[in-house]
Amino acid sequence: MTLLSRDDILAANDLATEDIDVPEWGGTVRIQALTGAQRDAFEASVVKMNGQSRQYNLTNLRARFVALSVVDDEGKRLFNDADVKQLGAKSAGALQRVFNAAQKLSGMSDEDVEELAEGFGSDQSDGSTSA
Repeated sequence: MTLLSRDDILAANDLATEDIDVPEWGGTVRIQALTGAQRDAFEASVVKMNGQSRQYNLTNLRARFVALSVVDDEGKRLFNDADVKQLGAKSAGALQRVFNAAQKLSGMSDEDVEELAEGFGSDQSDGSTSA
């Protein structure tokens, strides 16, 4: 196996894509794995530390993740942060299907989601309505 250099790693096209059939929307969408920075920003938007306590923002969680993941044929996001509220009004089943596929493609396990959700019942914040 070849030992990779810094340049090899930085030049690698490692953002996998997958096309997902979404019958509720009448077609197929392309999702792309999140970058490390996108995933970190998403996770930080879900859990905020306030001193020793955690505050959770579950507002449009699936729509926010889907908005980060759905791309066009050139790999550019179809949705921006301002679209999240409208996207959140779409079918929960369709959003869940795309969310699940994007979660898997981005290497986010069910355990990762559960870790983010830990304590939601006892220390949940209303969150923000912004994306």
